[in-house]
Amino acid sequence: MSQTFSPSDVSSHNKPDNLWIIVDQDVYDLTKFQEEHPGGKKILQRVAGKDASKQFWKYHNESILKKYQKQLQVGSLDSKPKPAQVTPPTPSATPEPSERKEIVVPSPEPGTVAPAPGPGAEEEAEAMDPYGDLVPYADPSWYQSYHTPYFNQSHAALRDEVRQWMEEDIMPNVTEWDEAKKVPDSVYKAMGERGYLAGLLGIHPYPQKLAGGRSVKSVQPKDWDLFHEMLLTDELSRSGSGGFVWNLIGGFGIGCPPVVKHGKKELVQRIVPDILSGDKRICLAITEPDAGSDVANLTCKAKLTEDGKHYIVNGEKKWITNGIWCEYFTTAVRTGGEGMNGVSVLLIERSMGGVSTRRMDCQGVWSSGTTYITFEDVKVPVENLIGKENQGFKVIMTNFNHERIGIIIQCLRFSRVCYEESIKYAHKRRTFGQKLINHAVIRLKLAHMARQIEASYSWLESLIYQCQKMSDMEAMLKLGGAIAGLKAQATVTFEFCAREASQIFGGLSYSRGGQGAKVERLYRDVRAYAIPGGSEEIMLDLSIRQALRVHKALGMKL
Repeated sequence: MSQTFSPSDVSSHNKPDNLWIIVDQDVYDLTKFQEEHPGGKKILQRVAGKDASKQFWKYHNESILKKYQKQLQVGSLDSKPKPAQVTPPTPSATPEPSERKEIVVPSPEPGTVAPAPGPGAEEEAEAMDPYGDLVPYADPSWYQSYHTPYFNQSHAALRDEVRQWMEEDIMPNVTEWDEAKKVPDSVYKAMGERGYLAGLLGIHPYPQKLAGGRSVKSVQPKDWDLFHEMLLTDELSRSGSGGFVWNLIGGFGIGCPPVVKHGKKELVQRIVPDILSGDKRICLAITEPDAGSDVANLTCKAKLTEDGKHYIVNGEKKWITNGIWCEYFTTAVRTGGEGMNGVSVLLIERSMGGVSTRRMDCQGVWSSGTTYITFEDVKVPVENLIGKENQGFKVIMTNFNHERIGIIIQCLRFSRVCYEESIKYAHKRRTFGQKLINHAVIRLKLAHMARQIEASYSWLESLIYQCQKMSDMEAMLKLGGAIAGLKAQATVTFEFCAREASQIFGGLSYSRGGQGAKVERLYRDVRAYAIPGGSEEIMLDLSIRQALRVHKALGMKL
């Protein structure tokens, strides 16, 4: 049990060689930390023995507390309220069936869940217990004791596992990693060891054999579904950094699935296990300096040698996520004539020679490793062909659904982060004699953020369910348009929430670091989501063209 102190106890530790401070009723010993403090020793010495909460929150955000709490906290004030101990209801207090429509707030420890059958079960599942901070709309509604037809106990267990890892090992360091433009390799390796990489391939049940017998601790391989994958990406995105998420799953999540689903068995067995373990990296190389969304007009050429055993690849790729760190490149090349019917996909390996990569400096997603790639006479064995020659466009199009859904999940969680940061700040910040939350104009901003987030998220859940039930080919044909439409909706929602959060935070969201760090960073990341994977304009047009084509085939009557 941590020690408790009175304010007078703390006030006696007010010298440079004996320096304590109070932040939010917790007591910290900063005597040895003074040399490490980025703001210098003097600023700490001015608040020695005092409550420095106001000064701390003026310059820092919650991640700083999380980063140093274990190392520096020595106790709390004796006046700090103790966590409420709630006694679960006795059996006699259980409502009769006729009374169960009343709203009852459950009271177990966070992270525990009531047993619930999976999606499609005949019996109606009970709502699961509240989880997290319970800020309305800051988490999906099923986190907050609302009913769900899609999520069950296994999803809740995964949620708790990932969130604990994120809170303890990741969140306190995200800002530092973003500024360094690199996430430590050990974090990517941990993604493999935890079984998370193999769970992000758009495959269900979990591909345990492909993962070398590895699995995710909290979920049985046979139970793994696309909602587990959705949840994993969602919880990673609570970091509030597109660069962090893309560093871990940006290149992998779009570069590995085509190999697994369309590559030759020998190729898959040779390279995929090392990728899923986190030892090797892979990315998707489609976009070129002159061919972005217009995939059918790419110019990177692959010419078959006279003996028919190799392709010789020459060309350039641009804006390739993770490319500077990758050993493998799932690459779109031109093997035939003009247009989509001349496109193939090759797995190019850095070790083949002739592959050069350089980092690109971009507006946002700093730690994602955005890359310019040059292929010069790269000799690629024909065994590395993914799918069939000149039929690579089908592989690329099938892969787009998975890529765009990943972007949607990230955008909507980033929107929630903007909203959650705003609502928490609005309850602390005072202007014109009252808290921000008491100003109607601020509540209006929050309401507009919440309505867009919730509407978009409901559509996402519906589409994930359809993907769960359909084959990749059926989903490509039937859902491509809807997913494209939701991709545009999600990026517009993200941009709106980032802007409104920035207005609520004011100047704090204009400077890097501090209380507005997440909002400032996410505002820079917006364009990295609105353009890649298909720009908003192209997505909206595609959504209608595809829907009309599908429904004409279904027998649409006009």
